[in-house]
Amino acid sequence: MRKQGTRVAGRGTRGTAHDTTASSDEGPAMSEAGPATSGAAPATSEVRAYVLDRDVIRIAGPDAISYLQGQLSQDVVDLAVGASGFSFLLEPQGKVSAWGRITRVADDAIIFDVDHGFADVAIARLTRFKLRTKADIAQLDWQVVAIRGDAGYDTVGDAVIAAFDWPGFSGVDLIGAEVTAPPDMTIGDRAEYERRRIEVGVPALGRELDASTIPGEAGAAIIDASVSFTKGCYTGQELVARVDSRGNNTPRRLRLVRIDDGVPGAGSELLVDDKVVGRLTSVAPTETGAVALAYVQRAVEPPVATVVVDQAGRRYTSICVPLAGPPSAVGTGERAAT
Repeated sequence: MRKQGTRVAGRGTRGTAHDTTASSDEGPAMSEAGPATSGAAPATSEVRAYVLDRDVIRIAGPDAISYLQGQLSQDVVDLAVGASGFSFLLEPQGKVSAWGRITRVADDAIIFDVDHGFADVAIARLTRFKLRTKADIAQLDWQVVAIRGDAGYDTVGDAVIAAFDWPGFSGVDLIGAEVTAPPDMTIGDRAEYERRRIEVGVPALGRELDASTIPGEAGAAIIDASVSFTKGCYTGQELVARVDSRGNNTPRRLRLVRIDDGVPGAGSELLVDDKVVGRLTSVAPTETGAVALAYVQRAVEPPVATVVVDQAGRRYTSICVPLAGPPSAVGTGERAAT
């Protein structure tokens, strides 16, 4: 059996990266929710804030919750006001349309935040099946500041504080119409955030997740975080359930690649014994080379020595390793026995 639990987001002026339940009379308004042979990211002791590009969508109305329950992989009905969880938005065939975080901000309203540039895709998909449904869908002009690390902080402005618990990358997100980083906190750049995202295996829309991706390919962590196996039917469920019942034995799997002495581009080939076994989807430089995510053939068992070949034919020594474990802050309940 698999269990998942949601983390409640709150509104407040002070908190820590692991205490995010502060609230006011208004109630919560929204949330965002190692060694060379391991996928675990190196520990970072310094707390940093990152200003992120995220698209925020609001779905609200008398039928919003029931409608989303049949469209999203997360259990929307059981999501308490102020709680959040990751969710897939799938096509009828089970391929990925969008992936992000949902937050129940009222009895009849949900916020869905996704990677920048994908609001139109998500809205178009949600609108496609919204027939005779009393729910409004619109993009909000809201901001997100991510805080990664474990320390106290003071927020500036009327921000919602939402937990982001992911192995090696825990912290909180501050979300709202006008959000700034806490005073005296180090501001990290987006290149650093991208490197850390890759190291811990958080997938990105348009790179690790697109219209050709089925959820199981992105790994057990994403399935555990984003899918309810007890909620009932939703669009795209059949493929997810079938793949899961077969142990997520997909033809390819998302892996971490550590690269020596150089930064090849996304799309570069990954070779084992001179045979192409995958391609890099995201790449970021490190002090000694680069780190990347790649979809790799299931026959390849990490850790394994690999060679990356870029579009110009340049070769880079590398190692393919497993991703880190599943996130612990989101979820949808107990899985039905099989």
